Amino acid sequence: MTKQAFLEYCSNTYGTLPDYPFDEDFETAVLRHKDNRKWYAIAMRVSRRRFCEDSDEVVDVVNLKIPLELFGAFDAFGGVYPAYHMNKRHWISVLLPDVSDDLLRRLVDLSFDATMSKKKKAK
Repeated sequence: MTKQAFLEYCSNTYGTLPDYPFDEDFETAVLRHKDNRKWYAIAMRVSRRRFCEDSDEVVDVVNLKIPLELFGAFDAFGGVYPAYHMNKRHWISVLLPDVSDDLLRRLVDLSFDATMSKKKKAK
């Protein structure tokens, strides 16, 4: 899935549009819940070398929050790593060119649910 397709999925599924909160960085997009403003995803461009790959290719990456009990479950999936530049106990990095669209959709759904307000979770 491309970054644009990912952003469209989030818009169509959750009604959220990206914002660009970092001065002079118009590529890094943050996706937030409308009610609590918590991030559920951040899309950015990162070198594969940051994930211990032997390549300087820059790819689109999405950081997602997943429930703690699921950590370690993604070792078998190529393209899913402990998060770049975020808490590695709560966030993962997904290299968009390396994962299936279906897996990415499932992971973003988990992240959206993990970051929603407690009031909505109770319902």
